[in-house]
Amino acid sequence: MRYVDGFVIPVPKRKVEAYRRMAQKFAKVWRDHGALGVIESVADDVKPGKWTSFPQAVKLKPGETVVFSYIVYKSRAHRDRVNAKVMKDPRMKGMGDMKDMPFDAKRMFWGGFKVLVAA
Repeated sequence: MRYVDGFVIPVPKRKVEAYRRMAQKFAKVWRDHGALGVIESVADDVKPGKWTSFPQAVKLKPGETVVFSYIVYKSRAHRDRVNAKVMKDPRMKGMGDMKDMPFDAKRMFWGGFKVLVAA
């Protein structure tokens, strides 16, 4: 059964292009090590909700937008193998320093998910 790692990230609007460039580099590394797909998407129609929403979940600040991303794998075991290879990849050196990221990593959240429906 397919497996997905999902991420929700607050990104300053002025840094969306920098985020896109970084995400392209990360996506190449993940794909090179076997990820089936990498999707990076920027908010277009996400409004604060009554109880919860994407903006509320990341404590969105003025001048920021939400990025929703996911990586697709064959299975959780496949995800674990891919991620182990990614972490050893020399291209990752210096790319994982959270203080240099074009977003506030403290408000990012993520998780792994078993695919329930794939159409």
